[in-house]
Amino acid sequence: MNIPEQVVSFLTSRELKLATAESCTGGLIASNLAGVPGSGACLDVGFVSYSPSGKAGFLGVQRSTMERCGLTSEAVAREMAEGALRQDGCNADIAVSNTGLADSGPNDGAGNEPPPGTQCFAWSFRLRDGNALKTFTETRRFAGDRNDVRSQAALYALSLVAHYFNQLPLAERERHPETAR
Repeated sequence: MNIPEQVVSFLTSRELKLATAESCTGGLIASNLAGVPGSGACLDVGFVSYSPSGKAGFLGVQRSTMERCGLTSEAVAREMAEGALRQDGCNADIAVSNTGLADSGPNDGAGNEPPPGTQCFAWSFRLRDGNALKTFTETRRFAGDRNDVRSQAALYALSLVAHYFNQLPLAERERHPETAR
């Protein structure tokens, strides 16, 4: 079973829904899931917000966070994932986000550009009360050309959904005790 199939099986067995908030991967996380039969039971919504204005306007990422931390940062990834879960039409329990640099970008002149292949991720979980969120973040670097990096990042983001779910307290994992395994 491949990673997207594993994630669809994991989510559907627990009656959980996933949202994506993607920048560098440009929809590949959601697309990988959508390619699995039965994914409609667990894929709620996907946001692609490449530009700073898109991140701010659609996902609520604070402009001050982008300016202070940079677009390729765990802080921006966190706000993207949490922002996706806070959208009115989002019924997901989990949001996965990605922002990064697939290849060399414009130099800001201050040497602050992250190395090519740097990808920042966040996995955000809606907790029992429906309002509180628990978010995990990571930064990884992938090798290869632009599309290799994007593909690797999308699969990596999916590969840790169950891992971070299992980091939640037991009471949160058993939101659906009739199906939790």
